[in-house]
Amino acid sequence: MFATRPDEFYTAVQPIKDFAKLSRGIINMRKFCDLNNYHFSRMLFLMGIAASAFLNGCDSENISEPAIPFEEQLQEKLISATSGEVITIPEGVHNISRSLSLNVSGVTIKGEGMDKSILSYKNQVQGAEGLLVNADNFVIEDLAIEDTTGDAIKINNSENVTIRRVRTEWTGGPLTTNGAYGIYPVQSRNILIDGAVAIGASDAGIYVGQSTNIIVRNSRAEYNVAGIEIENSTFADVYNNIATNNTGGILIFDLPNLPVQGGRNTRVFKNKVYTNNVENFAPEGNIVGSVPAGTGIMVLANDSIEVFENELSQNQTANILVVSYLINNIPINDPLFDPYPEAIYIHANTFIGGGMEPDSVPLASLKQATGEPVPDIVWDGDKATTEDGQALLDPFEILCISNNSSENFVNLDAGNNFQTPSFDISPHQCELPALSKVEFASAD
Repeated sequence: MFATRPDEFYTAVQPIKDFAKLSRGIINMRKFCDLNNYHFSRMLFLMGIAASAFLNGCDSENISEPAIPFEEQLQEKLISATSGEVITIPEGVHNISRSLSLNVSGVTIKGEGMDKSILSYKNQVQGAEGLLVNADNFVIEDLAIEDTTGDAIKINNSENVTIRRVRTEWTGGPLTTNGAYGIYPVQSRNILIDGAVAIGASDAGIYVGQSTNIIVRNSRAEYNVAGIEIENSTFADVYNNIATNNTGGILIFDLPNLPVQGGRNTRVFKNKVYTNNVENFAPEGNIVGSVPAGTGIMVLANDSIEVFENELSQNQTANILVVSYLINNIPINDPLFDPYPEAIYIHANTFIGGGMEPDSVPLASLKQATGEPVPDIVWDGDKATTEDGQALLDPFEILCISNNSSENFVNLDAGNNFQTPSFDISPHQCELPALSKVEFASAD
């Protein structure tokens, strides 16, 4: 097996020598790697990251574009909306800095719930409203609008409007700096407000003005100056609502110098109106600034109003006030305006307490003089007369009262400077025909 010549021997053993050198090299390399394994591995890892970043930087498809803010997305959807479209507001608090508007008919704005989908205007920098709508067949439901600088939702010159399970709120409490109106349809027709909540408005939480065919139901108004107000409007049903902790619970007003006048035919029934004793926080000069704290239901200068089957309790000025516009001592320069209420029918209501701390000079004087709470039903006694001072209408044509839980009543004799108040209810014990139910297709 072994070579016998020297040259053959060296030739035979050379591969063995080469193999030995190679083995020693491998051993030495392993020792080097073992000693430097940590530093070597870390270097490779960092080089890999750098290479990956470089390659990704060269790949334009992997560069993400900045997200479009929700506010811009929503305004774009409102601008480009088409009839029949449903615009959804996802759950969450969405910060909005500018007024939103909609001018396309047949659109629905829908959230996930009034306590889930919230449009917050706490940092609003532009606009007089939160949402301004001028569109027919409009629906908004299941969302909240908070802390607008002005009105929360204003709907103008629209027909067939549904506001369902919407909350408007100023979260800092009842402040003069809050926006005037929470829910605010004006000069519109066929309006349904159902299951709404309005909190903190410096004028009215739920307000419908200069409109016709109105239903406000199943809603709650709290910590507003006026909880619910129907103004210069016709054919309204206000029922199954809760008005509490406002300055005045429910107001039915008719005012001069407005494009639409002659408020009439409103039914206020089956509401709970209690403890509306919040100090009036309306900005100076607002007509609701004259509403006494502690007012339950107030009818001012309206005709054909039916108030029935309500529960009124602990409203500390009076549970029901019926007054003329003249009670405000504001001059009237509108020759078409009728300042006197007529055909007011108050029946089948339940009264519990109230009238203990009247926020009104005439009523405070009355309470002091009698030592008794202010009666549940107060009429200022002012009425239209002829030039020689004769009343144009009989007392029962102005105010009818029947079948309430108590028949406490006072005529304040306001036209005679409150000189001779009368507690005689007999001229007003009568009945009037019931007003018709308000109906329209979108209210079904």
